[in-house]
Amino acid sequence: MLALIATVRQYFHHPWLLAVLAALGSAALLLAGSVGVTLQQMRQSESAQMNARGERFLDRLEQVFGQLREGVDQLQAQPLRGCSQAMQAQLQQVALASRFIYEAAYVDSQVACSNRGERVVAPLRGPDIQGPTYSYWLNTTTEPNENLAALMLGRGNFLVSTSRGHLSDVVDLPPGGSLLVVLDRGTRAIPVLGPAQAWPPTDAWPPPSHKSLLELHDKLVYRMATKSPDYQLVLIAPRASLPMRLNGLLWLLYPGSLLLACCIGWLALQLIQQRRSMSSELQQALRRGELQVLYQPIFELDSRRCVGAEALVRWRRPDGTLTSPDLFIPLAENTGQIRPITDFVLQRVLEQLGQLLRANPQLYISINLAACDVTAPRIGQVAAKLLAQHRVAARQIAFEVTERGLIDVVVARDNLQALRASGHQVLIDDFGTGYCSLAYLQTLPVDCLKIDKAFIDALGHDAASSGVAPHIIRMAHDLNLRVIAEGIESEDQAGLLSSEGVNYGQGWLFAHPLSARQFAELITRGRRVAGRRVDDEL
Repeated sequence: MLALIATVRQYFHHPWLLAVLAALGSAALLLAGSVGVTLQQMRQSESAQMNARGERFLDRLEQVFGQLREGVDQLQAQPLRGCSQAMQAQLQQVALASRFIYEAAYVDSQVACSNRGERVVAPLRGPDIQGPTYSYWLNTTTEPNENLAALMLGRGNFLVSTSRGHLSDVVDLPPGGSLLVVLDRGTRAIPVLGPAQAWPPTDAWPPPSHKSLLELHDKLVYRMATKSPDYQLVLIAPRASLPMRLNGLLWLLYPGSLLLACCIGWLALQLIQQRRSMSSELQQALRRGELQVLYQPIFELDSRRCVGAEALVRWRRPDGTLTSPDLFIPLAENTGQIRPITDFVLQRVLEQLGQLLRANPQLYISINLAACDVTAPRIGQVAAKLLAQHRVAARQIAFEVTERGLIDVVVARDNLQALRASGHQVLIDDFGTGYCSLAYLQTLPVDCLKIDKAFIDALGHDAASSGVAPHIIRMAHDLNLRVIAEGIESEDQAGLLSSEGVNYGQGWLFAHPLSARQFAELITRGRRVAGRRVDDEL
């Protein structure tokens, strides 16, 4: 099983394969996301168009019916009956005075006449809507002639009608769409424009929702309230199928998604190669001795006596440039190179300062541990061997662990307890920036807390985090832990921390990181080294 896993990991370790996988994965995500966003926009566009069509139809129909009622009321109110020349003139006058009355007619059992003079458009069936005053005929012709009547309204012996063109010119119906007049409390629908539609459009009609637009999987239904309680208007338009809607769209999405995916794949390849290049350079730097160890002194705040130092690893390339630890340390942790770096730092500390530590039994050097060292007992074995070789007491080598390194608290507790049992001190570095809760802290074998510089900088200010450092200090005292403040840069900070009960600190107020020789001079001569930067130390 392990061999299979190793083979798979080796197979997927090729940069080009990883870049291709990144490109394919990003292409799929981009295309899926683009299609989803576009479909959403298309649905919104469909709904907006349907709303606009419905509102325009409703406005036009209200105008048409209003003029038809005014015209037939005017004819009914005048005293003439029959088909005299005066009646013909009256019919002509009513039709000319109204934009939407195409024909006005008089019909009784004996005679019929119209303003058109050609023929009288008389209904061939009973009214579709029979109200107390008016009778309505809907879709009175299906012939494809815009000048034939589509709606007819009657009162007494008079009929007025409008042409199909007065409805169709307001907006174009989509293919297969229809404008329906719904009668009999929604049980019957007659098309005014367009083909007949299956009615009702849903099993539950009318729908419980009061929204005007009803979106179904195959059609859009727009309901329009009218001023008349006798009927309701409904606009139905079929929805294009998904393949049809995406057919043209994909030709636009494919090139853009593929181009962007290729760019992502290329960037992934560059990052992988850069990462591999730096990983290889870091491995060579270890062999060539480019990594160096500096020492950040730790002072007692009251006496300003140096009690120890934190070992810091630096990478100075052959051209003299420094590579930031924030760049190569995370890389080393991810690639497993952090273990030899930790061993190198431990060995270099004992080689450079072994004699100084033996001569000053109270002096200690703290070394940072990565998460992989906290979850395994390896570092304790390495330290025991080197300490025996250099004849240095275990209490003079402390180990710093960040909160982020305490992922598995149970395993970390056992390994840290083993280190303390061997005589090493254990420090929690950058406390307050991770996720180590007080409950866990009470169970961990810890000697000291180091407060992160960000909380030290907030002291004396109105920042929201200004109260964090005092809280950590009080908590540490309750747990009988020592406290070291990091990043002290001013006497005001040192005074505030000392008044809060902090005994130890480190920072540029006291000294910049020092070389082994400079740190040894600081201890042996007892003088404070300040104002020197890292670049001056090598």
